Amino acid sequence: MIARIIEFCARNRLLVLMLTGFLVAGGIWAIYNIRLDAIPDLSDVQVIVFAEYAGQAPQVVEDQVTYPLATAMLRVPYAKVVRGYSMFGYSFVYIIFEDGTDIYWARSRVLEYLNYMAGRLPAGVTPQLGPDATGVGWVYEYSVRNGYYCPEHPAGRYRDPAAPDVWYARPEEAPEPVRDRLERVRIFEDGGICPWDGKTELELAEFDLSELRSIQDWYLRYELTALEGVAEIAPIGGFVRQYQVVVDPDRLLAYSIPLGAVKEAIQQSNQDVGGSVLEMSESEYMVRGRGYLAQPAAAEIRAAEQEGILLGRVRARKGVEDLKKVVIRADPDGTPVYLQDIARVQLGPELRRGIAEADGEGEVVGGIVVMRFGENAFKVIRDVKRKIDELRAGLPAGVDVFTEYDRSGLIERAVATLTDTLIEEMLVVGIVCILFLLHARSELVAIFVLPTGVLCALLIMHFLGINANIMSLGGIAISIGVMVDSSIVMVENSHKHLDREEDRIKAETAAYLAGQRPAPPTHRPRAEIIIAAAKEVGPTLFFSLLIITVSFLPVFVLGEESGRLFKPLAYTKTFSMAAASFLAITIIPVLMIS
Repeated sequence: MIARIIEFCARNRLLVLMLTGFLVAGGIWAIYNIRLDAIPDLSDVQVIVFAEYAGQAPQVVEDQVTYPLATAMLRVPYAKVVRGYSMFGYSFVYIIFEDGTDIYWARSRVLEYLNYMAGRLPAGVTPQLGPDATGVGWVYEYSVRNGYYCPEHPAGRYRDPAAPDVWYARPEEAPEPVRDRLERVRIFEDGGICPWDGKTELELAEFDLSELRSIQDWYLRYELTALEGVAEIAPIGGFVRQYQVVVDPDRLLAYSIPLGAVKEAIQQSNQDVGGSVLEMSESEYMVRGRGYLAQPAAAEIRAAEQEGILLGRVRARKGVEDLKKVVIRADPDGTPVYLQDIARVQLGPELRRGIAEADGEGEVVGGIVVMRFGENAFKVIRDVKRKIDELRAGLPAGVDVFTEYDRSGLIERAVATLTDTLIEEMLVVGIVCILFLLHARSELVAIFVLPTGVLCALLIMHFLGINANIMSLGGIAISIGVMVDSSIVMVENSHKHLDREEDRIKAETAAYLAGQRPAPPTHRPRAEIIIAAAKEVGPTLFFSLLIITVSFLPVFVLGEESGRLFKPLAYTKTFSMAAASFLAITIIPVLMIS
């Protein structure tokens, strides 16, 4: 069968060349579209269930939330481990599934059992699923900070880190080679004179941690969450702003007002009411009772814009004033009792369980970009950084976003290391082939298998969903030396047959000239000689490479972390060897004939 394949390819050279060209084009396309990461994902298939039970001790959370959820999750199909963790006010349940389970199928089954548990948990406890990510999904982290800015250039300028004294108003003004590494500077740590015009005094943007957290939660987070491949933007640091009503118990007693009445009055005072429509002159007018708190009037908004006051600060101040004027009840003589009469209304931070600090210099507000399961980490990080640069135009003057953790640098270094290794190995193999064959054209034929086989392996990796990382590319690297063996033997055997044919022609010509042959020698076509040489060693070479290929099959039976670590290497080595053995019996005879 292998001999027939060799003969078919050799007699249909144009078809084989076209198919090889399509294969090479597909491999080049895979290079630009394959998923990139630094290391293989060793995480288990897991689903996280999170529930909040505000103000309750860990033992209460364990008994009333974590234990019922964990026991219910034990019945989920293919769940092998269920772990529950209880802490003050929070419950976490981790459901770990067997290897090979589809994560979205697992999440849907967990949701089914959560619906079953909905009525068995304490009132107000609503369990929810964590993001569809893995343990290596933390790919990017940024912080939101304020500092000194130039009033004449609030949007900032661009510069090349290698030449920090050269500034550009737009990336298009920079030379083409440095545009990809430009960084945008909007704020400075210290005051002084603006370095861009040399005369404007820098001003300090005064934002507290709660305002920076509001920018993160209500502006950056939603824009970044909408990007493809992003599962969650987890906020960290700062303070979540809230309106706090500090009730005076003595005044409550004096007015004989229960605490529940205060809560109900606040809830009833913060809602809009619809009043259907009025039809006048063949037109309908909607009737709406506007009752939301913290809604400044149009005149107040215009005045704030003219004075340069942030709209968030205007709304916060308006919300406090509105709350103070909430009517709790009326006395028998009709005198209203306002909330400010029995309580103190103020802005304050929500209770927090941790902080974010940058470089040991103080607290900051930040966000963690969590990548969705199975996505391209390098592409997600690139899209996030591009989107953040676009969002900077909408940030207040004196506020900027800084990168704190970026895995793309590690990915680039890992891929560059393996790429350099592949190129070096190809050059070494090429030099050895030249020294062995002493024929440059034949060496090019033999070395052709290396880049083509690598492209074939990358194309198969892309379609099977195997990302390119240090382990998977390492499998290609260790197979480079073996991939070219079959081509060298094939080329060397072809040269041997051609030399034998040349010796035969010389001997028969000498015999003809000496009168020992009645006719001059007949020349066999070069194609027939190459086909015969390839059919002689082709089957043996193919099956020898196939044996080396299947030598990694025991790796595929590994499970859990060891399997997830070494299977990418075994897959790519198998793909490379299989591609090399297939190319040796298809394109190599064609190139030798051509």
